Amino acid sequence: MTMRDWNPSLYRRFEDERTRPAEELLARVPLTEATLAVDLGCGPGNSTELIVRRFPDAEVVGIDNSEAMLVSARERLPAARFELGDIATWNPSAGDAAPDLIYANAALQWVPDHEKLIPRLFAALAPGGVLAVQMPDNREEPTHRLMREVASEAPWKGHIGDADKLRTLLLPLAGYYDLLARDAAHVDVWHTIYQHPMASAAAIVDWVRSTGLKPFVDGLPPDLQASYLAEYERRVAQAYPARADGKLLLAFPRMFIVAQKKKSTDA
Repeated sequence: MTMRDWNPSLYRRFEDERTRPAEELLARVPLTEATLAVDLGCGPGNSTELIVRRFPDAEVVGIDNSEAMLVSARERLPAARFELGDIATWNPSAGDAAPDLIYANAALQWVPDHEKLIPRLFAALAPGGVLAVQMPDNREEPTHRLMREVASEAPWKGHIGDADKLRTLLLPLAGYYDLLARDAAHVDVWHTIYQHPMASAAAIVDWVRSTGLKPFVDGLPPDLQASYLAEYERRVAQAYPARADGKLLLAFPRMFIVAQKKKSTDA
């Protein structure tokens, strides 16, 4: 099943909430300066903008596989460089120096084979460079369990296929530490569970429609897409009861990894 292109306006509807972990990831990057910084899976440029502010003298390059997202990012940051690319096969462009920062906010969960991907990205860094990664770790949250649950039922199952294969299964946090610790100067890994007050079950559906829900609904014909979303929203409403102020509290676990490469003198 082929996913349709990403929708920048739908993604930006919750931009403040999406940018918060990007800010917190960048805040833990132990660099005082950078010559080249790469934002993998840059989306509409909200995370890239943070890098530009943090390292105003750096060349900043955003990589994404969505033309729509890149158009939005270029409008937002005309001075930055944005390129179409696939993270699974990405390498620094010919003629570029090795990056001082490879930054991937909420992107690598879409890319398979992390046992090879993470060490390859880390190896691409300049000496002393930093790999900074944030990934949603919400596969077992009601939002994502219910996606798979509804997708496994008729009449949607025949169109969606095996729902368990629609997103990369993440390693345990310690697994990422082990992939990097032997070759890194230091590795910092942690979890944060954000709690987002949401106006309604429909708002939660809107949030995930621009990201995790896309591969479930993109291949459905219009009538089944509508019925899937209606049934999914009904179950989301049951799973997230109203709190004291009438809002629903969306728990959103995220995994963070910051690893700094050894300097040549440290090797």
